[in-house]
Amino acid sequence: MDRNIQVSRLDRQAVEDQEVEIVERKGIGHPDSICDGVAESVSRALSQLYLDRVGKVLHYNTDETQLVAGRAAPAYGGGEVVEPIYLLIVGRATKQYDGQQLPVDSTALAAARDYLTEAIPELEYGTDVIVDVKLGEGSGDLQDVFGEETQQVPMANDTSFGVGHAPLTETETIVSEAERELNTTYHDEHPELGPDVKIMGKREGDRIDITVAAAMVDRHVDGLDDYDDAVSDVREFVTELAESHTDRAVSVDVNTADDYDEGSVYLTVTGTSAEQGDDGSVGRGNRANGLITPNRPMSMEATSGKNPVNHIGKIYNLLSTRIAESVTDEVDGIRDLQVRLLSQIGRPIDEPHVADAQIVTTDGVDLADIEDDVLAIVDEELADVTDITRSVIDGDVSTF
Repeated sequence: MDRNIQVSRLDRQAVEDQEVEIVERKGIGHPDSICDGVAESVSRALSQLYLDRVGKVLHYNTDETQLVAGRAAPAYGGGEVVEPIYLLIVGRATKQYDGQQLPVDSTALAAARDYLTEAIPELEYGTDVIVDVKLGEGSGDLQDVFGEETQQVPMANDTSFGVGHAPLTETETIVSEAERELNTTYHDEHPELGPDVKIMGKREGDRIDITVAAAMVDRHVDGLDDYDDAVSDVREFVTELAESHTDRAVSVDVNTADDYDEGSVYLTVTGTSAEQGDDGSVGRGNRANGLITPNRPMSMEATSGKNPVNHIGKIYNLLSTRIAESVTDEVDGIRDLQVRLLSQIGRPIDEPHVADAQIVTTDGVDLADIEDDVLAIVDEELADVTDITRSVIDGDVSTF
């Protein structure tokens, strides 16, 4: 198949060499990430429901999920949620097919409950957070493009694009791993740290400054001294992690809005700012690779919650990232790579309108020396595009 794949030199410095770099990650307990996580969990559950009941994924999308913040009264030793968080799962779904009624709403509610229980264990489902479902009726005949028995390549649902890049810079790596480690390994030994951890990285020249916003859970904190110790522990952990990834100078600040004299600190009942005035929406946070990277091209599409069969806003953002990672893993001499995939509605998703790979090579490497290898990998990944669908449904790919 003759796909339209372009390989060219990227006419800018590699991000790692630019004077200023900014990188952000919103942790799993951030209100926007809560919406992403719930929307994607519901998406996977609906896909599996359809596969189990009718043998193919039907028309749906849940990428409009919204969170309305609650109100809480945190206190050392344990406070309370005064007004619950309200989470609204919004979208479209096929609720009947070939005469069969499908339990769409109950499947969505169960998926949301399971996700919230795992991701934010301090949040009591039904009292601290209320979940509602408003999934409008979809049309069953809109998704005949997918059936596992046919192995048919779906047609693009939209004219849109996805972008990806690799390799990650030192700053990107630090920001990504700091949040993930804080919410896994670190949290296992420090239950006072809630899942609402936001990391902002700034590099100026050879200095990296990391700012951490870390929600502390009040029932695990006895007083201001205990809170101060918790903040210091986070600072020390992130500093050590950052220094393991770079030889540049590193500075880490945690909860910089705290005012100890006034007793105003980042203390929460549930471990998320969603309990106290911070609303959320799908697609307002991390991009498909888990980061917000203003030094690079980004798609504004919400990846989480979209149907994984032919919704380009999901598939091409995930695929472009996979392509970039595959190319830089397998081809030497690449300093910086960005991949852009553009679809055309009604066209097979393995035949993008254009697949554009732009490269900054390392010193001494000519683009012509690696162009054929890059073309071959991009072509191979496009040919295997439907693997993205299965990986998403199985939960093997993160969308935020």
